[in-house]
Amino acid sequence: MKDQVRILASALMAVMVFSGCQKPDSPKVDEDDTPKAFVEYAKLDDTVIRNGGSAVGVSLDAKFSLVFSENIDLDKMEKMSVFLSGYDGKLSFAMGDGPRELVLVLSEKLLPSKKHILTVSKGKTLGLNIVDSFKYTLTTEYDPSDKFPRISEDELFEKVQRAAFGYFWDHAHPVSGLSRERKGSGETVTSGGSGFGLMTVPVAIERGWISRQEGVERILKIVTFLDEKSQRFHGAWSHWLNGTSGNAVPFSTYDNGADLVETAFMVQGLLTLKHYFTGSDASETAIRNKIQNLWEAVEWDWFRQNGQNRLYWHWSENYGWKMNMAISGWNEAMRVYILAASSPTHTIDKVVYDEGWTRNGANKLNYRSPLFFTHYSFLGLDPRKLKDEHFDYWAENTKMAQTNHDYCASNGANGYSERCWGLTASDYSKGYTASSPNNDTGTVAPTAALASFPYVPEYSKKAMEYFYYVLGDRLWGEYGFKDAFSLKDNWFASSYIAIDEGPIVVMMENYRTGLLWNCFMQDEDVQAGLTKLGFTWK
Repeated sequence: MKDQVRILASALMAVMVFSGCQKPDSPKVDEDDTPKAFVEYAKLDDTVIRNGGSAVGVSLDAKFSLVFSENIDLDKMEKMSVFLSGYDGKLSFAMGDGPRELVLVLSEKLLPSKKHILTVSKGKTLGLNIVDSFKYTLTTEYDPSDKFPRISEDELFEKVQRAAFGYFWDHAHPVSGLSRERKGSGETVTSGGSGFGLMTVPVAIERGWISRQEGVERILKIVTFLDEKSQRFHGAWSHWLNGTSGNAVPFSTYDNGADLVETAFMVQGLLTLKHYFTGSDASETAIRNKIQNLWEAVEWDWFRQNGQNRLYWHWSENYGWKMNMAISGWNEAMRVYILAASSPTHTIDKVVYDEGWTRNGANKLNYRSPLFFTHYSFLGLDPRKLKDEHFDYWAENTKMAQTNHDYCASNGANGYSERCWGLTASDYSKGYTASSPNNDTGTVAPTAALASFPYVPEYSKKAMEYFYYVLGDRLWGEYGFKDAFSLKDNWFASSYIAIDEGPIVVMMENYRTGLLWNCFMQDEDVQAGLTKLGFTWK
């Protein structure tokens, strides 16, 4: 027994001595030699896309591939390390043209108007150690198939114009006949939008949508209300009126009185009708006489605010000139100065136009402005040969429409294209804004492209067809195209707004026949005003 204890003790001592002779543990060596890598870029069809980017309007047949910074090994693909969220089909993978390219193979087409995220997760996959995740967000195109049967170009023109006219004819206020501000605005009618609406009536008569007698009765009702019942401030109307009482409806806290710009839009429409309803019967004579009374009552010169060489937009009985907004170019208000210079009773001198509007030639058109700048003042004022010492207005307006189109055509990230374009003031998903290349909310308003028919007809035609045939199942309604939409946000307005509906009818007709231009430009007062300001137009 003693021998056994002695042997065990000797063995234990040997172990202790051996252990004491060992060197301290060395640091562990990382035997993982997996190359670190990242997604250098991806390809959507033939377009290079980068991490964190996005695209809208992606083809349903889109092809995807990923290019890594190191060579990949397809046999070492880890499950769910590369995926396309929202895709319901089977996703498999193949090698691309080089040793670093991974191709995504989709078993079936993508679905329309659907959001996907192409993701590569951090971690080990494809024989690499991915150090940075990759994400790219994309929304597929709206279903590109036709939603309505194809009709002729003339039939489509007629359909679009007639539907928009219905807003002013069928949705007009029953007492005054004036145009409601927007669909559902009840008692609130708009002075400027009503001026646009007035100009749609000759179109409807000429195209046989209503009889001349129906048009005469409606217009006589409107001008009688304006002459006898509507509240005016030094002859000018407020932005909004009550359609029954005619009283001003505040547009904002201090804007509860005269709005000279909206008044100019109303007068533009009235003077156009004066030269359309030229019949010798009592009704058409009464229309002309009432229009002349309304025209002569506007005290344009008073809006110089104590004799300044500029015109001011607002005045209120309660707040006076508190808003203090001078009317200066370039915007939608060129019409104001031309009418002020044309007034037979309250005219302005050229110096007011020069200093107030053109700022002595410093006024320049920003071609990236919202498109209503090229529409509102030119519904009646014919820009085709209009020039002054500063501009050729046809060339300027055309360039602005071209710029708007080209911007959209080259910015597919918002769902725009050469067929899906038109940025202007409209509703959008968060309210109301003046969209433009300088204020891009991803929102297209059909009025922008359609009212640009005179300037860029080939682009406007493509837009009209796309809006109707492709988007029509959501964009087309009782008064034609709804106010706006965003493919980026998959949002379509339910609204119709007078100042957007009117230019569709009027500018499309000016493109087709020049009807409204021809009527307005006959006015001798307007011709005198244009001459005074140094314009030529013949």
